[in-house]
Amino acid sequence: MFKILFLAALMASSVNAFTIQGGITTRTLQRSGRWVPLRMSSEEPNVTELDPMDAAIEEVDEATRKQMEKARKAQELREQEVFMKKSTGKHKCTNCDWEYDEAKGDSMMIGGMIKPGTAFSTLPADWRCPVCRASKDAFVEVVEEIPGFEVNQGYGFGTNSWTAGQKNLAIFGGLAVFFLLFLGGYALS
Repeated sequence: MFKILFLAALMASSVNAFTIQGGITTRTLQRSGRWVPLRMSSEEPNVTELDPMDAAIEEVDEATRKQMEKARKAQELREQEVFMKKSTGKHKCTNCDWEYDEAKGDSMMIGGMIKPGTAFSTLPADWRCPVCRASKDAFVEVVEEIPGFEVNQGYGFGTNSWTAGQKNLAIFGGLAVFFLLFLGGYALS
């Protein structure tokens, strides 16, 4: 009797209820957007069976489609937002970061021969950076971006074409003036 119980316990412990017996493996195959289990038999599986997750997948697809539409519209607006660039009249050397200012020229440097008011485009072809001796081609124009849509720059009281620094000065300067007038009201009493 003890031997029979021992053999039964041994067999029960060696059998795993969660494994498929007989070396049969199940795999899945995606057909027309649905996952269909593969079978080892010769009969063709019924593809017309509806997966209960199809409705959920279609809802997710609709939400994804809406999200993609929003992203497309946002990209279109980003493409329309072209910043105007305003020249500062300065050109910066890419080697040493020295700036040529058209209003100053380079006469303040040792050996400088360019007078103030000379445009960068009219400098001689053999002109070089007075600091690092880089050629004229090594200079890039320094520009300021004016934020906002380019088509809107002409509207308003002319403030749409202001640079970010000018707009900040107007906003915070106006707040400072208001604050001083507010405190001046206390001084009257």
